[in-house]
Amino acid sequence: MTAADDIGAAARPGGGEVTAKLIVHAPADRVFAAFLDWERQGEWIPFTRVRVVSGDGGEGSEVEAVTTVGPAVLRDRMRVVRVDAPYEVRVVHYGQVLRGPGVFRCTPMRDDRTQVVWHEWFHLPGPVGRVLWPVVWPGSKAALTRALKRFARRVERPGANGSRPAAGR
Repeated sequence: MTAADDIGAAARPGGGEVTAKLIVHAPADRVFAAFLDWERQGEWIPFTRVRVVSGDGGEGSEVEAVTTVGPAVLRDRMRVVRVDAPYEVRVVHYGQVLRGPGVFRCTPMRDDRTQVVWHEWFHLPGPVGRVLWPVVWPGSKAALTRALKRFARRVERPGANGSRPAAGR
């Protein structure tokens, strides 16, 4: 199987669907730029370091997030497959454990507010994964929501620009 085949297989939505959404009190372009600042995602995703492995962080780039809790290490490899600034970024997770598409959407609202939706469709690892998903899902949703709230607080801070400019802008 080639790397392209592996990405193609991982791009299909899996059965482990999780969504977090909230309103951020900042304009969409600032919210979007802050999200695309991959290396700073560790500031709002607990126990995680993120780096761009290849590319500029925009379409076609390879990104790796490593989450470490005690002795447990989870390596999340992803490819950025679409960037539509300041509205949407799509990735495909293609690691050994985390696989499936993800999307981060920004919808501009009045009064410099932005609705943010973060949606993931993870592939569940076999029958055991399908059985365990209903138990794991609430924790996954809570973790995603908590991370998104931390992200919002960082972007909403007075004087915070959130990040470097988004790739491709």
